[in-house]
Amino acid sequence: MGDLPTDPPIVVHGLVAGTPPYRRVEIRHEPVGHAYGLADVAEFARRVGLEDLNPLDPEMVSWHGGGPEDWTL
Repeated sequence: MGDLPTDPPIVVHGLVAGTPPYRRVEIRHEPVGHAYGLADVAEFARRVGLEDLNPLDPEMVSWHGGGPEDWTL
């Protein structure tokens, strides 16, 4: 039998109104913080041992409510 598909370990949720706007980030179903850009997503991943994460890799990051280019309301 082949491997079953798995969910990406990182979920970046839709934009939240704030000053500045941000996106909530979860890693392995645990909230890890607010991201204000792609660099924040990569830093959260680095902190949990995913140093070589490409935030554009759909196998690693699931973007909800917009893609990696969406950081403004």
